[in-house]
Amino acid sequence: MVEEEEKIDLSESAVLRDRFTSEEIFERVIVDADEEISRSYRELFFSGLAAGFAITLTVLLYASMTHAAGGIPLIGALLYPIGFVYIILGNYQLYTENTLPPVALVIERMASVPAMLGMWGIVLLGNVLGGALGATALAYGGVFSPEVSETAIEIGMTGIETEWIALFFKAAFAGLIVAGIVWLDFGVRNSTARFLLVYMAFLAIPLGNLFHVVVASTEVVYLVLLGQVGLLHGAYNFALPVLLGNTFGGVLLVTLVNYFQTPSYIQEDPSRRLTPKQWLFTWNTGRDKEELEQMASD
Repeated sequence: MVEEEEKIDLSESAVLRDRFTSEEIFERVIVDADEEISRSYRELFFSGLAAGFAITLTVLLYASMTHAAGGIPLIGALLYPIGFVYIILGNYQLYTENTLPPVALVIERMASVPAMLGMWGIVLLGNVLGGALGATALAYGGVFSPEVSETAIEIGMTGIETEWIALFFKAAFAGLIVAGIVWLDFGVRNSTARFLLVYMAFLAIPLGNLFHVVVASTEVVYLVLLGQVGLLHGAYNFALPVLLGNTFGGVLLVTLVNYFQTPSYIQEDPSRRLTPKQWLFTWNTGRDKEELEQMASD
């Protein structure tokens, strides 16, 4: 009887050990961030371009399902996450995903602020251009029926007509969701769990009437091409507050909170980190990948 109880205890301990601790997740974030921030701008741009174009799937299916469902929010939102599933499972570069890993690397002074901002800029540029290409295909390619096109216009105009401050905070919650998904994604062990995690989380964006910057910029381009709004008007009154809100939500509400719950991650000579001058004014992109992988495996 005692032996059976010991076996049960051992089994329960094994189950508990099967979960990553916050420190272990943070280690995986750091290793991945170092690899990503060290990629060439060409790789980052074209990966971001592919991700931006994939967001077209979200715009396409969201409008189509909303029209088919007669405006019922739950049914209309069912296929909204598809573009994001494609991006995250395919390991493409999405701007809002990069509010977590590179920031964690910079906080640890293992990469510089300019290097992070450069990565953000090139990925965002790729995302926006990819979304613009997709919006052009939707506007001029005959993909939408006239009725679905009207629905897509109504969806886009909802964002345009929302107040700036409301857009910012709605986008902040969306940024929290996306960065939170990145954190949780490093803690799952199989593709099925990843799919369900990504799908359920991104389903919350349309159901919560929240906004994502790449979707918003794609909708702005679509509206501009159809003559519904001016480019500057749409960019300033829709895309910009969503961009700022997504960044705020991802960086402050997730990255910093998760960082401060893992204070014991780096156990190394402080001299290995960047100096304040290097951290602020150089383009240092992190340390050797093999060294970080060795740290994560120890």
